[in-house]
Amino acid sequence: MPPFPSSLLNPRLSFSLKPLFLFIQSSIAPLQFPVPRQLISAKPRNFSSLASVQSSAIDNGGSSSGGGGGRSGALSPPPVAEEFQRIDVNPPKGTRDFPPEDMRLRNWLFNHFREVSRLFGFEEVDYPVLESEALFIRKAGEEIRDQLYCFEDRGNRRVALRPELTPSLARLVIQKGKSLSLPLKWFAVGQCWRYERMTRGRRREHYQWNMDILGVPEVTAEAELISSIVTFFKRIGISESDVGFKVSSRKVLQEVLRCYSVPENLFGKVCIVIDKIEKIPIDEIKRELKATGLSEEAIEELLQVLSIKSLTKLEGLPYMKAV
Repeated sequence: MPPFPSSLLNPRLSFSLKPLFLFIQSSIAPLQFPVPRQLISAKPRNFSSLASVQSSAIDNGGSSSGGGGGRSGALSPPPVAEEFQRIDVNPPKGTRDFPPEDMRLRNWLFNHFREVSRLFGFEEVDYPVLESEALFIRKAGEEIRDQLYCFEDRGNRRVALRPELTPSLARLVIQKGKSLSLPLKWFAVGQCWRYERMTRGRRREHYQWNMDILGVPEVTAEAELISSIVTFFKRIGISESDVGFKVSSRKVLQEVLRCYSVPENLFGKVCIVIDKIEKIPIDEIKRELKATGLSEEAIEELLQVLSIKSLTKLEGLPYMKAV
């Protein structure tokens, strides 16, 4: 029997070949044929190809050693036809990878989210990343469909990757119903997707930190949320010279609309348009407000109120006494 080729134990061999060579090495004693050099290749083939080569080698070895009627001649393994599709190694547009150095920073930030939330007595929750498409349309209107990663699943259900967390919160609270004890203080840190035009600092994939209080009718809930955010900014070294707060009030909007005799059933539609301010041009905002049924005068007054940046000036408006 010819000596076992030492080249088979070459440590530079590809990992994909090691299982086969280990098998051959463990079977040295029973082997009665030389191992062909074609098995040791600079470009390893897949295992099915190697099996074909080995089988061919056994046939040729048997005919030469036994002197029987096997075929003789050079070993020529069948060609392996492989087609590879070129894949873009970059993540999909609007998304990103988090290698270790970025993951450390993200974990540091998210840990502060969670620590501040628990410091103020909030409990962590999470929701499915895949929700019913109707859930988001109910909140933001039909036009939100253009900003969703939405599709029809195999059960013919319209679903979407969540663009935000608030609708999922409302769904879960309604689902739990009276089994929940109020007040409710929940927080969540969730991954969201919006299929929209990307701007600086605004990707299609993002993370959202939500803190929600339900069952507290006074403004103490809003005061607590503002206090928690201030605490968070101080913990990470951000001061009032770096950021500011914008506070909105549904009651203020309701009083402005009531002053101009706008029916209450239009309030939800108006709020959907108001949420788009700073996202779309002001002329488009005016067109959409007009489409809800608001008069030109009511639209101008509403936009003027929304531009006020001082509580003192807001309190000076004649119809704010009822708020």
